[in-house]
Amino acid sequence: MRVNRMSRARRRAALGVSVAALAAGVTTGAGPAAAQPKAAAAAAAECSAAYKIEQKLSSGTTWRMCWRYDSKAGLVLENISYQPKGEASPIKVLNSARLGQIHVPYDDGSVEYDDLTGFGFAQGLMNLDPGECPGGTIKSVKVPDSWDPDHPDVNGLCTTTRSRGHAYRMQGDSANKVYQAQGKDLLVYSVNQVGWYEYMTEWRFQDDGTITMNLGATGSLSFEDYDAGDGRGWPIGKGPRAQATSHSHNAFWRLDFALDGSSKNRVEQYDSTVTAAAQGQQAATVKTTRTPVTKELAGDAKSYRWWRMVSAVGKNKDWHPRSYEIVPGPSTKYPGRGFTKHDVYFTEYNQCEQFASNNTGNCGTAAGKSVDKWVDGQALTHPVVWMNVGFHHIARDEDQQPMPVHWQGFSIAPRDVTAMNPLTPAELAGQNGHWEFGS
Repeated sequence: MRVNRMSRARRRAALGVSVAALAAGVTTGAGPAAAQPKAAAAAAAECSAAYKIEQKLSSGTTWRMCWRYDSKAGLVLENISYQPKGEASPIKVLNSARLGQIHVPYDDGSVEYDDLTGFGFAQGLMNLDPGECPGGTIKSVKVPDSWDPDHPDVNGLCTTTRSRGHAYRMQGDSANKVYQAQGKDLLVYSVNQVGWYEYMTEWRFQDDGTITMNLGATGSLSFEDYDAGDGRGWPIGKGPRAQATSHSHNAFWRLDFALDGSSKNRVEQYDSTVTAAAQGQQAATVKTTRTPVTKELAGDAKSYRWWRMVSAVGKNKDWHPRSYEIVPGPSTKYPGRGFTKHDVYFTEYNQCEQFASNNTGNCGTAAGKSVDKWVDGQALTHPVVWMNVGFHHIARDEDQQPMPVHWQGFSIAPRDVTAMNPLTPAELAGQNGHWEFGS
C-alpha cells in the first residue's frame, strides 16, 4: 500500500490551522495593525519600542524597521529605512517585506503543499537557543492562533550583526597604500517548523544598502516518503530500496516598495543585445535598452536582463533618481503550475492579494487564487514585487541526520541611492565622476 504523503506533522498543522480559523474567523497578527500602506514622506519606523528594530553598524550605516507576526505569513518587516553615513535623514526603502508562499509539490504527483496558507507555517515558530543568536537579541513573539493557546509566546526572533568579509579593496596611488573595509550586516531571522522541515527565514541588511532575503530548509527528511519509484527519488540508507521522494521548494517573497516614502514607484526593465565584432573591432558590441514597465507584468529572468524599482520623488546628491535593482539568485523554475512559470511578477497593490498561491485574501471568486491570475494589464501606480525562487530537492545520503541547510533567495541592491559608495573613506570622497590625479 502506498504511504500517504501527508505526514503526521503536516496533518497536525492542517488541523490546528482549521480549528483556529473556525474559532477566530479572521487572519490576525501580532504587532502594529496591517493597514494599507501610506505614501508618507517620513522614513521613521512607526511602531512602539517593542516592535522596533534599529541597528547602527560599525561602518556608520543605520537600518530601522518595524516587525509584526502574521498568522499566515509569519514574520513581516515594515517601514524599512536605510541611513548611510553622510545622509542627514533615513531613506525609506520598503513599506513591507515578507514571504509570499512556500509551494512544495512532490515529483510523483501525489501531493503538493502551500506551507504558509495550508499547513501552519506561522504556528510552527520555534524557540531559539541563545547560542543561535550570537551577540544579538532574541525577541518574544506572540503567535496568533497558536496550537497551544495557553502558551502563545515564543522566543523566536533573532536580531544580531554579522561580518560578511571584504566590502571593498583598492590599491591606492602609492604602493604602500591599500583601501579596504570589512562589511557588516544586520541579520534578522526566525525558524518555523512545517512537518519534518524547519525553515529559516533570513533577512540580511548590509551596510552598503543591499538587502538579501534567504530561505533555508533544514530539519529531517520525512521517513514516510521513502517509497519513490525510479527517476522520482534517491536511495537513502542501506541498499537501493528506501527511495526518498524528490520534490520542489518554490519560495515566493512579497515586497511593497516605498522609495523616499512614496508608494508611487516606477518599474523599468533593461535588456542588453550582444552583436559580434565587426571588421576593425577588437570585441563584440553591447547595447542596453530601457523599457518602462507601465502595466502588470509576469517577467522571466534571462542573460543580460534585469529590473529596477525607481523612486518617483527622490534623487541622490548627483541628481540621479534613486532606485533598487532586483538581483535574482540561482533558481530551478518549476513549470508544473501557472504561478511558478515566471521568475518575477509586478502587480498593482491590492489589499486582498496576499499570497502567491492558495491566497486567503477576500478577492472574490472571479479574481483567482494565485499571483499569475492577478497580472491582467492593470496600470502600475503602486507596484508590488513577487519574487519566485525555486529549488529542486533530490535527496542524498548526506541529508541525514539532521539535514544540512540548503538556501534559496535573492537580493535588492541600491542603484544611485547615494552619490558614491556609502562606505567610501573620507580621503576618497572627492573622486566622484570624472576626476584626475592630484585634483
